[in-house]
Amino acid sequence: MNLATPIKLEAKKVYSREEYLILEEKSEEKYEYHNGEIIKMTGGTTNHNILALKMASILLSFLEDKDYQIYIGDVRLWIEEYNRYTYPDVMVIKGEAIYEGKGKNTVINPLLIVEILSNSTKDYDQNDKFDSYRTLATFQEYILVDQYQYYVKQFKKTSQNEWLLKDYRGENSIIQLGSIELDISLKELYKKVKFEQE
Repeated sequence: MNLATPIKLEAKKVYSREEYLILEEKSEEKYEYHNGEIIKMTGGTTNHNILALKMASILLSFLEDKDYQIYIGDVRLWIEEYNRYTYPDVMVIKGEAIYEGKGKNTVINPLLIVEILSNSTKDYDQNDKFDSYRTLATFQEYILVDQYQYYVKQFKKTSQNEWLLKDYRGENSIIQLGSIELDISLKELYKKVKFEQE
């Protein structure tokens, strides 16, 4: 039996952050907040789930005994400059999490963010969402994982505050993370992913 309470949103209403947080607390579904607009998050595909879990498990295996925290899916991110709450697929924080507000479900200091691209969210993930992420002082690296082919985009921040793009294509490619000095094989990352699924 599903006991989730969906949020009943009013058409064209502008919601305050406080209203959004109250509604989110009462609902078992996840919603993002974009400067007054509340947006329901859609369900992910099996490929999306496999890739997010695999990326998180690779990161956890490498960082477990180091001074990092890894969060997947359910931890909210607050982006003050854009007045936005999002739920990144995977986040890595160096040191301790810094929380927004009194609770422990919203962080503000990611080092690395991973998003698994889908047909419905890829434009948002690569453009507007990335624009907002770049306003976070701690944010150093952005990884975009295509769930339909062996393809990963990597954006790394330089010491001159520039963002460099590198593409990784094909199962023999190896992602070279800069923020945590870890290499990840696409063959290993995409293990069990079936590309014919959407």
